[in-house]
Amino acid sequence: MTKLHIKKGDIVYINTGKSKGQQGEVLEVLVKDQKAIVKGMNMVKKNAKPSAKNPQGGIITKEAPIHVSNLNPIDPKSGKPTRIGRRLNAEGKSVRYAKKSGEEIKDGEVKK
Repeated sequence: MTKLHIKKGDIVYINTGKSKGQQGEVLEVLVKDQKAIVKGMNMVKKNAKPSAKNPQGGIITKEAPIHVSNLNPIDPKSGKPTRIGRRLNAEGKSVRYAKKSGEEIKDGEVKK
């Protein structure tokens, strides 16, 4: 499996689909499927049987996964979508950086 450019906690821009042009926080990354679940985006309706958690049952709305190729992380400097590169930092550890500004992206710290 390859490393993905998206990590949990990143703020991402959505390129395509019904949530196109919006930004949201990554709640979960499904590495095997190369998909991510973004908070409040790509909402779908799902029929739910009554259960202990949901005794009424009925129709619920929840986030559906989005393929990572349709997501771009937000540049921490400019706040615009950017591509991601990888390089070694001073300690010799591989880190992600924004290609637009060259600034290092810390894990889960791409915030507005």
